[in-house]
Amino acid sequence: MTYAFLQHYWWFLVSLLGALLVFLMFVQGANALLFSLGRNEKERALLVNSTGRKWEFTFTTLVTFGGAFFASFPLFYSTSFGGAYWLWMIILFSFVVQAVSYEFQNKLGNFLGARTFQICLVINGIVGPLLLGGAVATFFNGSNFIVEKNNIISEFSPVISSWANASHGLDALLDIWNLVLGGAVALLAQCLGILYIMNNIADENIRCRASVRLVGTSALFVVLFVAFLVHLLLKDGYAVNAESGIIFMEPLKYLHNLMDMWYLAALLFVGVALVLYGIGRTIASKTYIYGIWPAGIGTVLTVLALMLVAGWNDTAYYPSNADLQSSLTITNSCSSEFTLRTMAIVSLLVPFVLAYIIYAWRKIDSKEITHEEIETEEAY
Repeated sequence: MTYAFLQHYWWFLVSLLGALLVFLMFVQGANALLFSLGRNEKERALLVNSTGRKWEFTFTTLVTFGGAFFASFPLFYSTSFGGAYWLWMIILFSFVVQAVSYEFQNKLGNFLGARTFQICLVINGIVGPLLLGGAVATFFNGSNFIVEKNNIISEFSPVISSWANASHGLDALLDIWNLVLGGAVALLAQCLGILYIMNNIADENIRCRASVRLVGTSALFVVLFVAFLVHLLLKDGYAVNAESGIIFMEPLKYLHNLMDMWYLAALLFVGVALVLYGIGRTIASKTYIYGIWPAGIGTVLTVLALMLVAGWNDTAYYPSNADLQSSLTITNSCSSEFTLRTMAIVSLLVPFVLAYIIYAWRKIDSKEITHEEIETEEAY
């Protein structure tokens, strides 16, 4: 295992965690539609208990995603999480609010009422995916930061990276294409949430409403995603000279990446096809309720392909709009070879963790949620 291989390997693992996170945000997507799919308290109780059995997976994956970045690419962690902290703090706060809402909405002494916490779930369902998608879009559109590695030897200010303005990440929301991808991720989360609810809840009224809502939500998602994908393939990208490390703008860089790495293009095509198949067949068939699985797998493959395109093939995965040479690549922002090699050995345990998650998921979803189950068991 060479140093270069380890750098590419860890970018793959980080990208995979990011892809799994986007899929698991079906929890947020379903919560965003809590009041449109559930017209009364009993129906909303079904929806909350359905997503409430999965929210830990999403939150744990988000924390693991950040932890993997910290361990493998610490300069990105310090630059983005330390510099764009307002953006990340809003995202994290919305997830904390989600956890509190699940825990306390039906507890004795809740003077705010269950509806207040349900509104908080809706806010998390919209804000979380939207801002997270906008943050991921900065991998392609850049952020305003400056990196000065020589500062590490400074006695007075040993700070390597700093944000170039006072917005500390909120300026990402001023880029229309960041908002386009953020909107696409939020709508994708809602589509996945609808598909999951249809698969997990045995209630025909909810399923009928979900099927109708899926049509408009998926259509708008496709429009935003296609617009961003076309923009991405036609825009100038942030390329890196492999020998000198100098970063420069290359026309059609991301299109070239897909052409050079044809397997990622194939992965992207298969992923998009699976997402469309899962959504399309659910809309076309009144009895098909398993769309979450092809759409979910397709989501993971699509996001994985896009993340790898952003970091592989001599590409700056976190470009700087304030100083082009401050842009981060998998070579200038990674941990030492010893750290990456040691963590690579530990990462061999990941398949066992995934196997446990699959096992737990199957046990939790061994049967559909019904009104009778909510009335007889402890509910959220």
